[in-house]
Amino acid sequence: MARQPPSTPSNVTGASASVFSQFQEGGSSWNVSGSHRGSNPIASPSPLKNQNTYLMPTSPAKSRRGSTDYRPTVKKALGNVPACLVNASVTYCGNDQIYAFGGFDQYTDEVYNHVLRLNLNTLRWELVDNYGDIPGVRMGHTASLYQGDKLIVFGGENEHREYLSDIVILDIPTSTWTQPDVRGPIPRGRARHAAVIYEDKLFIIGGVTGENNIILDDLCYLDLKTWTWSRTWSFTARFDHTAWVWGGRLWIFGGLGPDMERTTDIWWLDLKGSPSLGISSSQGTPFSPSQQLSGRSGGYAANSASVQVRSLGRRKPIAPGAISSLRFHSGPHVPALLSGTHFHVYSSGVLLDLITPSETVRPYECNLSSLELDSLRWQRLAEGQEVFNPAYRWHYCTINENGTKAWLLGSDIATVQGSSDDNHLSEVMFIDLEKYGLLGNDLVAETSEQNRILASERQGSPLHSGLGSDLAAVFDQPPESGSGTDFIVTANRDDQEYPEEVSEPSSPSPSQPAFLPPNAATSPPIHVHRIILQVRWPHFKRLYSAQMAEYHTKRMHIPEPYSVVRAFLYYLYTDSISGHPEYCPDIIDVAGMLVMANLYDMPKLRLLCVNRLSRELDIENAAIVWERAGRTNEEWLRRRAAQFCMTHWGRVVRTEGFKSLSRQSLIELCEVVDMEGRIVAGPELEMAGALGADGLGLSRDSKRPRLAIVGGNAVDDVDELEGDEDDGMELS
Repeated sequence: MARQPPSTPSNVTGASASVFSQFQEGGSSWNVSGSHRGSNPIASPSPLKNQNTYLMPTSPAKSRRGSTDYRPTVKKALGNVPACLVNASVTYCGNDQIYAFGGFDQYTDEVYNHVLRLNLNTLRWELVDNYGDIPGVRMGHTASLYQGDKLIVFGGENEHREYLSDIVILDIPTSTWTQPDVRGPIPRGRARHAAVIYEDKLFIIGGVTGENNIILDDLCYLDLKTWTWSRTWSFTARFDHTAWVWGGRLWIFGGLGPDMERTTDIWWLDLKGSPSLGISSSQGTPFSPSQQLSGRSGGYAANSASVQVRSLGRRKPIAPGAISSLRFHSGPHVPALLSGTHFHVYSSGVLLDLITPSETVRPYECNLSSLELDSLRWQRLAEGQEVFNPAYRWHYCTINENGTKAWLLGSDIATVQGSSDDNHLSEVMFIDLEKYGLLGNDLVAETSEQNRILASERQGSPLHSGLGSDLAAVFDQPPESGSGTDFIVTANRDDQEYPEEVSEPSSPSPSQPAFLPPNAATSPPIHVHRIILQVRWPHFKRLYSAQMAEYHTKRMHIPEPYSVVRAFLYYLYTDSISGHPEYCPDIIDVAGMLVMANLYDMPKLRLLCVNRLSRELDIENAAIVWERAGRTNEEWLRRRAAQFCMTHWGRVVRTEGFKSLSRQSLIELCEVVDMEGRIVAGPELEMAGALGADGLGLSRDSKRPRLAIVGGNAVDDVDELEGDEDDGMELS
């Protein structure tokens, strides 16, 4: 059997240091303890009878700790380390376990049906004893996690080069295989297809089949409640691709098309509103005995052939529902699919593209990029040298059901070089996707941020529900209007400088509220419902339970800008930070909420803020986002904002956001450029061609005056890194 290149598994089943601020109460002082992602700040002094305002702790000054740059970790696996079999399935199955099944050994020409398990806690591989209707050997199949404890295997190619269309199920707790009694028209046998489970339907898309390796454009599904196959429709011809469902749409990306070249287009099919595509269950009809799987008393042994059902050659109808596609011709962040080893996984409303090192691709040519599915724009999350070590080769990638963690499996070429068997899955790279601003699939389903264009997964349900949604309609309305508000929050006026730290105030004058700095200019009152603050803000609940000042006065002061505090309070009602025209109109408010989320240890709000800030970086807000990310030790977001500032330096330095930075912050931002960095402008840039425009990353055909910041040997051309371009997209 000819050696085949490894391919990405195509199934996607989805889914602090403490700071202290001192305040004065009359002539006495007391402490409020806060934390970054640690314990919430808790105030404990006894309240005075005459106090009428409680001052919340302000944003802490930026920590002077050392760099906390995130780099994924690589660890060695032990136990029965498997060879890197070609076209095996590698699936994360929950409980910190990865299951590998089947595959082809390119050195011995053997095809396997072994089940192996990697424990991610102990990093040990073990061969799993399995029972029941053990499936035959295969490669190029898909294995999809279902209901958290079942692995559904479909199709593949056996050792006789026969293409399979059987369904076998591994019950993970008992390691027992079963084969369901399926009904309906069994699809054509295939390998290197894609599979995804959505609403108890196993969708099968594309693949290759036949002696001449026909590329299929098939789309069908198996109803996992009735075990009934649907009819087959025509979608788009593809194999070795990735499929997932998001926003009520079935998406595919990557792989090879009929021209046998890696495609740069993405396709999607609307599932909502089309009963024939699985919204209503298909009853199906029993198929004739000639279509039944061959009877077996105890299953069939390894290296035996599975059933193959061939197409009758009838012309298939086009899949129901709207079909769309988008081709990415070029762009500063569009990944080059023609080079390197790519892995594609879905998470948090984005498609992740990992370009990993290979014999011909070095780490600085690699990267981690994301395609935002709502805007269909590529973004660069990390450069290759920030993620990958050239000493490793990666062969498989899998992701957890929440979309927050990913693992690469591969080998260490430095230690096995010269060996005849250097393709073992002996190394594991763990990637924490939350470090790159991804929310996780669970949080994406709860917020409208990712669903501004595409339909919500929960069709017909309100965006927000519950008491907070009802009371949001009367947010910040005085009680005289019948709103029922019973608590007042004040903040700093928006024209005040963003506080770096809280100064120790002198004794308050009779005309000023207690606990406020003597010259503080407070904002208008924000009328809220105390019950919302108690239920949704753990820090406030503890303070109120301790019967602090706000318990008696029913008011508090938060020394943050008024617009930020108002947006924060509105988030407590709605559980969303989507751009509201009145309560959160500016991305700068989101940057302020990031500070508050960090100070009051609200991880979900922090993730929402990091995600939105990374997606909406622009000229006006980049400097502010960089500064706020520094306050909260969000190093990935800070690096991203700094890179954006360097790319668009000439415009950023003229913004109000840049001019509002403190002197220390301005110095630190300027120091982002390395020691050899310098500004190259106009005429000097025209001479760059003599140094090799291609090597410097300069555009030869740009006709506008340009400016670049040169650091070391690298030049970033403003025109080529412009973030507001359309990334060369063509809609078809």
